Amino acid sequence: MNIGIHDFDVATTHYVLKLDSMAEALGVDPAKYQLGLGQDEFSVPAPDEDVVTMGAHAAKRLLDRNDPSKIRMVLFATETGIDQSKAAGVFVHGLLGLPTAVRTVEFKQACYSGTAALQTAVNHVARYPEDQVLVITSDVARYAVDSGGEPTQGAGAVAMLVAADPNLVVIEPQSGVFTADVNDFWRPNDSSTPFVEGKLSLDAYLDATIGAWDDLAARRDLNVSDIHRFMHHQPFTKMARKAHTKLAEHVGVELGSELIEESMTYNRRIGNSYTASLYFGLAAQLHGNEDLAGKRLGLFSYGSGSVAEFFTVVVQPGYTEHLHPENVAESLDSREEITFEQYRDLHNAYVGESENYETATVTDAPFRFTGVTDRVRQYEAR
Repeated sequence: MNIGIHDFDVATTHYVLKLDSMAEALGVDPAKYQLGLGQDEFSVPAPDEDVVTMGAHAAKRLLDRNDPSKIRMVLFATETGIDQSKAAGVFVHGLLGLPTAVRTVEFKQACYSGTAALQTAVNHVARYPEDQVLVITSDVARYAVDSGGEPTQGAGAVAMLVAADPNLVVIEPQSGVFTADVNDFWRPNDSSTPFVEGKLSLDAYLDATIGAWDDLAARRDLNVSDIHRFMHHQPFTKMARKAHTKLAEHVGVELGSELIEESMTYNRRIGNSYTASLYFGLAAQLHGNEDLAGKRLGLFSYGSGSVAEFFTVVVQPGYTEHLHPENVAESLDSREEITFEQYRDLHNAYVGESENYETATVTDAPFRFTGVTDRVRQYEAR
């Protein structure tokens, strides 16, 4: 049975900060960001936006052209969850008006959990071929001001519909997996921003690339030359280039940058979207190439701490007829550019507590976070 991604769509935030503005304000050469990180700008949430509003927006776009009654499970993957108990997907389920006969769960393992959710969805459909599963990856990467991670912030969501006989890509059986207990990146319960060990994080990422690939190659009769395009997790796009280079060195085969170049176009503008990052890369690859039908794509998913997976998909005939790049263009081009000072004000005004407060109406997206009442987060659909 062929199972994979039948459809997908995306969403991001109301605001955007150009990294040129950050460079000017901090007295930094813009090339440090554009070339050193491979980033141009990043999405910034308004006070009435969070992982739920972005995830619901991406899913609404998806469900407006699909039958919600076929969905039996909602899997919400996020590194920046909003509650220690209640899944963010339950809020989304309510906002979207999905049927009650739906299983809803949240997945967490840094940036990797979107792939865990995707593979869980595949397993469900394998058992119940008539069902469809809604997988939502949604995150806000928020780092301390003046930290090394500050220019790599970002936010975005990708919603995917997993089904039998998919329109876009079939997820092939057998993937390569890798786990190692590494303290390269973590966010304790009492901190609104993560802690990062930069060099260790890069080393762990590259080690996981090779470990996951070796496991994949050991389990399947697969050569790296059997893969026509690659997508690597992109905390910043330069990191994906490093992974691609490391893989080429490891297997002893030249893998040109053209094999990954298209996958980085959206992430250069969105910034780090954690669980959604890899799938923005997949969207960019499919949107940017009209000749991928029948071709195999390799995807490397990484989550700090660390867990990784290398898996492959095969692009389906007629896939271009089921793509909606105009929604990505609208999401990116409609963002309101803010100054560095405005961005810092938003960052400093972030409310992470559960005391009562209301948020100003800023976003014009179909869903907004309205604040907290009696320690309960409140949302509205418009």
